[in-house]
Amino acid sequence: MLKITAIIIIALIVLVMIIAATKPDSFSVQRSIIIKSAPDRIFALINDFNHWPSWSPWEKMDPAMKRNHSGAAYGTGALYAWDGNSKIGEGSMEIVESLPPAKVVIKLDFIRPFEGHNIAEFSLLTAGEVTTVTWQMRGPSNFLAKIMQVFVSMDSMIGKDFEAGLSNMKAIAEK
Repeated sequence: MLKITAIIIIALIVLVMIIAATKPDSFSVQRSIIIKSAPDRIFALINDFNHWPSWSPWEKMDPAMKRNHSGAAYGTGALYAWDGNSKIGEGSMEIVESLPPAKVVIKLDFIRPFEGHNIAEFSLLTAGEVTTVTWQMRGPSNFLAKIMQVFVSMDSMIGKDFEAGLSNMKAIAEK
């Protein structure tokens, strides 16, 4: 009986690894929202890490999180590092491109719970009195990430947080 159980467990592990090997080498998660506000007002919320606590969904997950701002005050060269509980982990962000009021590109490095190096991009497209804000994160998927994707998609895992953050941003920008 023990031998059969061991064979089944090994077969399941091999199956998961085979499925993981078929997953893409990169991922992309994207969400958008329409905000009735001037793009300059929205852009300021994104382009200055000091404003992120007002709308970022992760900021509220650990009120005791340690934060460190350095580099430029805002825009290209602004740096933000965090160290928090197991829900948000540890990492840093650097604004590497800032094109007012249309685009902010951020280099995003996670240290824990899993190491990861991604790009987050916010784009703002204005039409009349409304601005469509799109938040995208993309990056490579190493084998560990591919194994995780066998059980849960990056889109469902991160997408709900993007939706919450964009909704928070909308509430602030439309005041």
